[in-house]
Amino acid sequence: MIMRVFVAGGAGAVGQRLVPQLVARGHEVTATTTGRGKLGFLQQLGAEAVVMDGLDGVSVGAAVAAARPDAIVHEMTAITGKPDIKHMDRWFATTNRLRTEGTDHLLAAAEATGVSNFVAQSYASWNGIRTGGWVKTEEDPLDPLTGTTAQPVMEAVQHLEDVVVKAGGAALRYGGLYGPGVIHDQVELLRKRQFPLVGGGTGYSSLVHLDDAASATVLAVEQQAKGVFNVVDDEPAPASEWLTYLAACAGVKPPMRVPKWLARMLAGDVAVTMMTEGRGFSNEKAKRVLGWELRYPSWRQGFKEVLG
Repeated sequence: MIMRVFVAGGAGAVGQRLVPQLVARGHEVTATTTGRGKLGFLQQLGAEAVVMDGLDGVSVGAAVAAARPDAIVHEMTAITGKPDIKHMDRWFATTNRLRTEGTDHLLAAAEATGVSNFVAQSYASWNGIRTGGWVKTEEDPLDPLTGTTAQPVMEAVQHLEDVVVKAGGAALRYGGLYGPGVIHDQVELLRKRQFPLVGGGTGYSSLVHLDDAASATVLAVEQQAKGVFNVVDDEPAPASEWLTYLAACAGVKPPMRVPKWLARMLAGDVAVTMMTEGRGFSNEKAKRVLGWELRYPSWRQGFKEVLG
């Protein structure tokens, strides 16, 4: 069924891969950006482009009402600049608001326009609960990371999932995103010796290529999916494996290794947790329920192709 799809955050990392996939499948897309500078870019992707402030309920309500969508996709984030894991609460401050206030504004607009098909971006890379095995399903809770600078981040993620699922929508937990552009930022940190392995690098992460994250989102929209889905590739892996492989694919020196005590002092508790105790995620539900097929089942294949 051809739908009118409203993509909030259409110029973002996932949004700009999602819009062309929706258009290619015949859907009519309205995509938002926060400034006029990216309107032309979104139009080139095939969308009707509009300026919208996700933190302004009036702006959101007007944009959604004008688009008259059949489905709404929430891809709004504001994760820019050099990673600052030590001060994650500050680095993610605007994104946290977009996942709380922004989500509430979009859901209010959806209710006002009678839209029940709602899909939102959540997060599951290394932040599974740190008990039991190394790979978690949707039945396992996320780690609240209480008492760390990531606690506000996880509270915002939990708010988004709770209200979206309660409203009958789907929360897609994207893994660590990589792809053109994004991966080169990580490689640059490796090249500058600013992306070290901590301790033994035993903490697990789950990754996903931007195009695979987008294709799962298309399926969730078309199937009017409900509930929580881990949108990650087939190979959760410890940092010592995937980060070393990334360096090799990029032709740069292997990552430095630093002891936990030094990393804690320089980068904070969250970086140490991520690198030494992180838990990855299973994608079995997304593949089974949505019929999702990954173009890049492993980051090994994906890294090689993107950097090739």
